[in-house]
Amino acid sequence: MPTFTNIHHLAVTVRDLDTSVAFYAQVFGFEPATEIDDNQLHRKLFALPGGTNLGLTQHDRGAKGAGDGADSFSPFSPGLDHIGFTVESRDELEAWASHLSEHGIEHSGIVEAPYGCALSFKDPDQIALEFFVSK
Repeated sequence: MPTFTNIHHLAVTVRDLDTSVAFYAQVFGFEPATEIDDNQLHRKLFALPGGTNLGLTQHDRGAKGAGDGADSFSPFSPGLDHIGFTVESRDELEAWASHLSEHGIEHSGIVEAPYGCALSFKDPDQIALEFFVSK
């Protein structure tokens, strides 16, 4: 059976690229590394620690298949449930909670489970995001 080594990138469709880039830059503390701009989509890629890229994509309204963006993200609908980012320790998770609060980003607070601790929040398009540390 063929194998793969990791997730190279995640691409997320957003309503307003500038708004989303500003949000993610504020959360991550760095700007996108790459920009792709053609006649039907506009994408900015954040090079995340560990080698995975997060692409934020805004499709032109006139592009084939582009919706009006009226449907909000729901973790109960088929598709993406959330994106989880690994942190190394509970202390690091607490630092992320403080960082989000300092920037006025609503979050769940640290939630403990038998398998780890999570800190959940949402981006401007209501896409669920999470910082997570395993137990």
